[in-house]
Amino acid sequence: MFFLAAAKVGGIVANNTYRADFLYENLMIQNNVIHHAYLNKVSKLMFLGSSCIYPKLAPQPLKEEYLLTGELEPTNEPYAIAKIAGIKMCDAYRAQYGCNFISVMPTNLYGPNDNYDLNNSHVLPAMLRKFITAKKNGDATVTIWGTGIPKREFLHSDDLASACVFLMDNFEQDGFVNIGVGEDISIKELAHLVKDVVQFEGDVITDHSKPDGIPRKLMDVQKLNAMGWKASIDLKNGISRVYEEIKYNDWN
Repeated sequence: MFFLAAAKVGGIVANNTYRADFLYENLMIQNNVIHHAYLNKVSKLMFLGSSCIYPKLAPQPLKEEYLLTGELEPTNEPYAIAKIAGIKMCDAYRAQYGCNFISVMPTNLYGPNDNYDLNNSHVLPAMLRKFITAKKNGDATVTIWGTGIPKREFLHSDDLASACVFLMDNFEQDGFVNIGVGEDISIKELAHLVKDVVQFEGDVITDHSKPDGIPRKLMDVQKLNAMGWKASIDLKNGISRVYEEIKYNDWN
């Protein structure tokens, strides 16, 4: 059995700046691994994609059948195209060669050993770094990108690992399965949640000159829940766990 989680990833800035890199490197990773899994007769392979595969204005929550029903969010289109290609490649090898290759689509992830580089990290680790640094420096404010209105869903990496093992044991079909918690939160609400966990005393400022990205990305997890799996780590508890791991980091 093989879990294909390797990918070049990042937030809005990285996705939009390194468009060629995100398309080329992700295609090369998955094309080589999936093809050689077939050549070496791997008994089962799981390909991990991303919730950004869905159309920018798809109905919410995002059901698996909404794939390829509309235009993608421009800022992460190259990454999304690569991940869609990975799903279709697994399906094609299943259809042509009988390979037991499956795909899963996790929502936004966070957890231990995350990437905290402000140039290419995702929203939650970047936010944690900003609030921890601001608290240490005694800053009066923390600025978050965009309006704060877009909503996102966050899944702890331990829950993702649990879901992947569960699906490796229980799912054997073409197409893919969403992995998420089924609840979302606005970026502004998230900022105030992180502020509370970090115990930052200042104010949260929104920078409307920066992009918001997709208005909302909530996964429909009925398919996964119906199989018998549900997420178990609530967002505040999960963020608190991460904070305890990194609160003494010095990014100055």
